[in-house]
Amino acid sequence: MGRQFFVGGNFKMNGTIKSITSIIENLNNAKLDEKTEVVIAPPALYLLLAREHLREGIEVAAQNIFDKPNGAFTGEVSAEQIRDSGIGWVLAGHSERRVILGEDDKFVASKTKAALDSGLSVILCVGETLEQREAGRTIEVVTHQLQAVANTVNDWSKIVIAYEPVWAIGTGKVATTAQAQEVHAAIRHWLSTNVSPEAAAATRILYGGSVSEKNCRELAKQEDIDGFLVGGASLKPAFVDIINSRL
Repeated sequence: MGRQFFVGGNFKMNGTIKSITSIIENLNNAKLDEKTEVVIAPPALYLLLAREHLREGIEVAAQNIFDKPNGAFTGEVSAEQIRDSGIGWVLAGHSERRVILGEDDKFVASKTKAALDSGLSVILCVGETLEQREAGRTIEVVTHQLQAVANTVNDWSKIVIAYEPVWAIGTGKVATTAQAQEVHAAIRHWLSTNVSPEAAAATRILYGGSVSEKNCRELAKQEDIDGFLVGGASLKPAFVDIINSRL
């Protein structure tokens, strides 16, 4: 059975009650590809708003969780609290949290395990900087990030991997289809060798990094690209076009 196409929308620290309600209304009223799984990740303050108003079939993700179940961790939200709120997904390892907030591979792996142990599904983000790509270290960096999770997690059935080259996020630059496919194929090979052939065949690998309605269709044709994690474009009506990129 083929892997279901997946499109996630990461709103990042953007939106208000008014604007997010408008985005939700647009998604609810749009004709979306029924074969594509859709998940949106609004800021934490608006998770329940999104869950309450989204139509059935569109899921919600938290942009972040902490790796402890409860306690004196001011400002953090646990996986259990996300699950208790009816939210089924969480992002882990986004480069903005790795780079700006200093989250290392071990911490990302710990958060991923906490999410899975609580019954959440995870969009696990990996990717290299421009300096690392120019040094020819892309595959080394990405697989090192994945290995940290493999050291902690055995079951990958509720993990979706998002390859997001850091140099392409929010810059307007985008990896060529060949560059993206090359890394996606390498990730799938790594999964086969280090997790299992079954996990490699079943795990969806998304591309992220300045995905737009202009480049999504060509990217979606690639053998190992199973969808997208969309940033800025998820705040715009064009998000519907990206969801429907395989129609």
